[in-house]
Amino acid sequence: MKIGAFEVTDPVPYLNEPHAFAVIPNWIDAGKSASLTLSHMERLFGGKALANLANPGEFFDQTRYRPVLSRSGDSARIAIMNADVTYGRRTEGCDFVFLRLPEPHMMAEAYVDSVVDLLKTLGVKRYILLGSIYDMVPYTRPLLVTSSAGNQSTRNNLSATKVVPSDYQGPTSILSLIEQNLPQVGIEAFNLIVHVPGYLTLDEDYRGEKRLMEVIGSLYELMVPLEAGNKAQEQADRFNTMSEQLLEQQPELRNVLKQLEDNYDERVNSQKEVTRLSPEVEKFLKELNERFEQG
Repeated sequence: MKIGAFEVTDPVPYLNEPHAFAVIPNWIDAGKSASLTLSHMERLFGGKALANLANPGEFFDQTRYRPVLSRSGDSARIAIMNADVTYGRRTEGCDFVFLRLPEPHMMAEAYVDSVVDLLKTLGVKRYILLGSIYDMVPYTRPLLVTSSAGNQSTRNNLSATKVVPSDYQGPTSILSLIEQNLPQVGIEAFNLIVHVPGYLTLDEDYRGEKRLMEVIGSLYELMVPLEAGNKAQEQADRFNTMSEQLLEQQPELRNVLKQLEDNYDERVNSQKEVTRLSPEVEKFLKELNERFEQG
């Protein structure tokens, strides 16, 4: 059956007051931390196909999202970019809906309206956009997570894991309209954005996944994935070793690290904007990243 631009499994499965989690592939997904988190939740709750766009070419320029050719024996298959929706059931509590929503190149408003219609038809009660961005956060502190949650009860629950309100203003994705429009149809909507060190860029940053799962776990009583925890610890231990070696060679840089920590603590404790970093700090962070890449 069709819901907006989406072709949905027929019959539509019954879901118990579902909550939805979304990511925007290749955007606000530094180190793929947000995508790693969504994929883990799909595995945890046995994600099954629910919907995708009937005609993705209406929204996506396939010369920018290139089709992918794969072969198996004598057969070949071409996969094109689409928006994919899956669902997972829980033994207790609300069920989950998972969305991968690439940014559209055309007919963006119709795309957004179709997502809103789909979530409304499925009876979704809450929508959370997961994201990860690079930031100048200290490696000696838990990763910063910011949120746009406006509901005071939700904000109180998030504060238990040191999530702070987002103060971002500036360019954003057209898909932010989903978060803006959902409350008009009675669906709570907010984002959870983990800030990973911008001076340490990893293809897959499991520290970001672990931190997002800690926050989600506090909301839904879920466990942090053991694999993510182990890989995150390996990444952190390796980087900490590199950092301590550099600090031993250049003790004066401990003042630089303290500035990073003070900025972080001010943001978490007083929820103020982080002050601009000095050139000395940026030089220190650049050296850390170079050592990590060579190690």
